[in-house]
Amino acid sequence: MEANEAQELQEHAEHGASESSMRPVAFTMAVLAAIVAITTVLGHRTHTEAVLTQNKATDQWNLYQAKKIRANDTQLAGDLLSVLTLADKEAAAKITKTYADHQAKWTDDLKEEQQKAEALETTVGRAEVRANRFDLSEALLEIGLVISSVTLLTRAKSYWYLGIAFSLGGFISALTVLFLK
Repeated sequence: MEANEAQELQEHAEHGASESSMRPVAFTMAVLAAIVAITTVLGHRTHTEAVLTQNKATDQWNLYQAKKIRANDTQLAGDLLSVLTLADKEAAAKITKTYADHQAKWTDDLKEEQQKAEALETTVGRAEVRANRFDLSEALLEIGLVISSVTLLTRAKSYWYLGIAFSLGGFISALTVLFLK
């Protein structure tokens, strides 16, 4: 074996050793990439849930407003009937009673519609908090992934440890979504 070939074998062995020392870093990066993908999907789904629930809340408030307008119109018609002099007092009294019955029913309906709309808005708020937490988690995980990848370029494991620290922060942030109400 010539000296040249021996030198190449030694360099190849050293290069292989450095590659094997980077395997944990590469594995960590692969795992982080998978966790980032999962967190991204969960965040997008949570944002979608918030938007759809906000649409339901808007529809609920529209229903509340329609019933409120109808109740107001009925109240105005009843007030008008009470001040007008009508030839058929019985018919006027009957219509006034009908309007009063509708008013009583709509008053209860309005409270119920308002409670439903407020409950939906509360659900929207919770979904937005969860979505924001997933967004923070995604950002921290991506930062951890990028910093870890610097290890492959520099061969300095301090970047790997720093990347793991950011990634743990992101992972913990994602887990805290489970504890939000």
